[in-house]
Amino acid sequence: MHNALIVARMAPNSAPAIADIFAASDSGELPHLIGVNRRSLFQFGDVYLHLIESEQDPEPAIAKVAGHSEFRGISEKLSAYVSAYDPQTWRSPKDAMAQCFYRWERDARS
Repeated sequence: MHNALIVARMAPNSAPAIADIFAASDSGELPHLIGVNRRSLFQFGDVYLHLIESEQDPEPAIAKVAGHSEFRGISEKLSAYVSAYDPQTWRSPKDAMAQCFYRWERDARS
């Protein structure tokens, strides 16, 4: 299983609207194009955390579909609620992805 964690800022009280945008998008082809098995959205104050779980590393697929009309459409809708965590360094979706520096998994036999 691969994970990607997208970190951004979110507007106050915008969680329901963001969830609605993803619910509509997740019923279309975009999750399949990226290979998303599971998506979880989290909020911590004004910090937006978007966890993508997939069988393959989703980063290359996200980069590949960044120009796709559905990807551009959801990005445009989200722009009313979600903004770059650090606007000075953001150039592409990759710039919003957190880097995992430690991982532990329980042994399946335990």
